Amino acid sequence: MRSRVGLPGAAAGAALLAALGIRAWPEERDEERRRGPGQVPTDLRERDPEATLAARQVYAMLAGLENSARHGRPSRTVIGQHVELHNERHNPKYGDYRGTKPPGYYYRKARDITGRLPGFVELDLGPGYGQPGWAVGQARPYSDAWPSCRRYWGYVEDAVDLAVGVWAGLPRAADGSYRPSGTHWDCASGAEVALPHNGGAPAGLVGFSFHQPYPGSPVKGFVQTLHRNSPAAKDPRWFARVVTPGSPEHRALLLDLRYLADHLGYLADRGVPVLLRPYHEMNTAPGRGFWWAGQDPAAFRRLWRLTYDYLVHRRGLHNLIFVWAPNSWDGSYGQEPGAYYPGGRYVDVVGIDDYSDTPAEPFGGGAWTEVWYRGLEKYRRPRIVAESFHVPLNAAQPRTLTRTPWVLWTVWGQALSYDNVSTPRKKNTTNDVKQTYYSSRAITAQDFS
Repeated sequence: MRSRVGLPGAAAGAALLAALGIRAWPEERDEERRRGPGQVPTDLRERDPEATLAARQVYAMLAGLENSARHGRPSRTVIGQHVELHNERHNPKYGDYRGTKPPGYYYRKARDITGRLPGFVELDLGPGYGQPGWAVGQARPYSDAWPSCRRYWGYVEDAVDLAVGVWAGLPRAADGSYRPSGTHWDCASGAEVALPHNGGAPAGLVGFSFHQPYPGSPVKGFVQTLHRNSPAAKDPRWFARVVTPGSPEHRALLLDLRYLADHLGYLADRGVPVLLRPYHEMNTAPGRGFWWAGQDPAAFRRLWRLTYDYLVHRRGLHNLIFVWAPNSWDGSYGQEPGAYYPGGRYVDVVGIDDYSDTPAEPFGGGAWTEVWYRGLEKYRRPRIVAESFHVPLNAAQPRTLTRTPWVLWTVWGQALSYDNVSTPRKKNTTNDVKQTYYSSRAITAQDFS
């Protein structure tokens, strides 16, 4: 069982909620039993009785925003940014100028445009950058089982260090964590690497997706996450073996999950709660998308549940808030996702990866994103836009957060900037980004200060 490091995480969580004026959770469980049928649960302990205090506080904040929206009361939306650290550090064609970027470039980009940082940052320990096996950039006790000082793997330490920095502040006084100043020397290249500062105080919430290459893949990179490049493309029984304990494929899966858990465990020890979003876009048409997508729904639910069991029960990670995020179900690329839902015992937040429509051309005939917002209502969980190329408020759609008050909205990587070297390009103008970050309905980093 993992020991709790309560003080830093709880103190940061309390500061975040106090700044927003949001109560952490009902003082009595009886209040939960009295809630109306349309409300979402507000106490994470219903799913995980051992959930950390900080995780309970973050979840209660999101649930409070959701319940306000469901009751027609004014609500707000946390504005998030996904940061592709592996592309920022190593892909010269990524972003709004040619050349590699410092890690956290698109975390800082929001401030460059608006003067404000996002209130949520999502990172990823995958997919790797085309190198053999799992590895790390710097040898640390929590990850010493993996090869270290390997080229192209330093972004992994950037991910966990930026996560701590967003949650606890950067720079901060020495507290036993790594890189409290935000700066270190990269082992493989010998170059100095610096993360963006945020004022040195708690600056928002943290999440991780996991673009996991197929279990057993000898090389770790984005192409290995895709169904067409996995054994599933030629062997229809392969996925069933992945979720069958004792098989070689299942052992390969557990190796991948061990890599994930080792790093999430460090964040647990630092008191950092994490919105974990594994196996997203599982509802794409068969043969498209990721290796876990378009599979038999019962087998997918088994994958999710065994992942949950490994992380929570076997590894003792109680700092996690589990996010289930299907692809927008437009009937072509994405299918109706209900059969893939693992169940409320395994999911805390529901979301959508929306690439099916645009502000200028909403899907479904209603308000932009409304078809997805209404479609997720039945799961009785806080609803988020987990991925979008667009900010929620823009010239074409200035009332999105009034019509569909999502509790969190995350922009994907370089889509935040307008004139990029590679796609996606020309999704958000400077005025669009400012309109979103300056809105009274938006929660950004300054609201947590």
